Amino acid sequence: MEDPIPLLIPRYMPTRMLEDKPRVWLVSAVESMEMNISVSGAGNCNLLQKTKDSIDELSFWTWSDLLVALKHYQDSPRTATSSGILEKCLDSLVGRLAMASEVTPCASTSSPDSSGLRISFNTRSTQSSKNGLFRATWWFEDLSALNPNLIEMLVKSMVSRGYNHVIVSGFLFYYQKSKFYTASSDEKREVLEIVIDMLYTLDPSSISCKSLFGVLRPVLRSNISKSCRNKLESMIGSQLDQATIDNLLIPSYGRSYLYDVNLVLRFLKAFLRDGGSELSPIRMKKVASLIDLYITEVAPDRCLKSSKFSALVMVLPDSSRDSWDELYHAMDIYLEVHTGLSEVEKMEICGGLNYKKLSSEACMHLSQNTKFPSTSAVQALISQQWKLKNLLEGMHNAKHYTDFTAKEDRGREQVVVYNEKLRAQLQGMQWRVMELEKVCKKMQTQMAKIMKAKVLTHSNARPLPRLCS
Repeated sequence: MEDPIPLLIPRYMPTRMLEDKPRVWLVSAVESMEMNISVSGAGNCNLLQKTKDSIDELSFWTWSDLLVALKHYQDSPRTATSSGILEKCLDSLVGRLAMASEVTPCASTSSPDSSGLRISFNTRSTQSSKNGLFRATWWFEDLSALNPNLIEMLVKSMVSRGYNHVIVSGFLFYYQKSKFYTASSDEKREVLEIVIDMLYTLDPSSISCKSLFGVLRPVLRSNISKSCRNKLESMIGSQLDQATIDNLLIPSYGRSYLYDVNLVLRFLKAFLRDGGSELSPIRMKKVASLIDLYITEVAPDRCLKSSKFSALVMVLPDSSRDSWDELYHAMDIYLEVHTGLSEVEKMEICGGLNYKKLSSEACMHLSQNTKFPSTSAVQALISQQWKLKNLLEGMHNAKHYTDFTAKEDRGREQVVVYNEKLRAQLQGMQWRVMELEKVCKKMQTQMAKIMKAKVLTHSNARPLPRLCS
């Protein structure tokens, strides 16, 4: 009986092509026979079974054969799914990728178990080694030619096999970029949705925050599904402590204000929601510092509503900030630009300001700042008096503690001498505190003259937001 494979190939096919790509034509033959099996009878049915049996030996197919088969069947997925060839090709391809990530050229020349792998990969794949190790991304370009549906199947198979999530996420970002300039609008939307859905299944720590912002830019210009958009925002929000101010300054497409404040607010809510109780103080402080910079940058926008500005100020808990000086500076800029605000709106903006976490310089500036509500100046002075009172109480408690220690250690001459010296130092500090209190009272009556120079120094010491430069 003749070999079934040549019988499946057209008679006019040159012999050289038969030798180069026999399995490509075998794939086409399977598709043709499945379409005509009902007409051809039992003979072809037997031939079909033999052909499928030969396809089961995918381990002997070359990398190029697998790629050609996948590209062929991505245009006719129904036939591929019914015959099971597509799943087998993908499974073989993913298996080889997993093996290739663990095999070095040195090992492949000495291990008999790797002989099949050497045959399976083409020359370009082998030449992509570096320092004796296969580069993990040599296959990115080859597989970027597949359509989004096959990419989804491929990634799911890789994840189920425990493939490195860092490499998988890198491929998805590469795939999205490779389609950016060649695909149509509908194709771009489909690519973005598949990429986002697949990234969402990976370990968040394996995904680059910078790359996520790279995906966000085309997403904002496309009409992708709301669920995919929410997934992307959630992924970015969970890594917001790794973002930069340039990442957040995203133009507000189709809106009156310059920057997309609503998007940043959603990032912040995702950060607080997804982090939960696992948010460390360090991460919280990093995000607070980033948002303070962001608020300063958006403050000069004349179209930014006071409600949005207040939402930015209030979204993070007070514990995330050690100092409120930067926020006070941003409020000062906002009130300088938005001169038409009512007293109620000003009170809403300043309602979240923690006066106790303002420096003495900021408090003195605020006490004379006419742009702020009149109650803010009073709060600033009260805060200064509270700090002074705490300082005096602390000194008083330290004196009592020293007296108690001296009575207990009377029998030790060295301790007595030490306590006498410490008492003298405390008395000197108390005297200086009293003098400081007198100076503060005098400063309250001469604040206008002093703050004229202070305001100039304070304003020159801080960089202006980009909108003001």
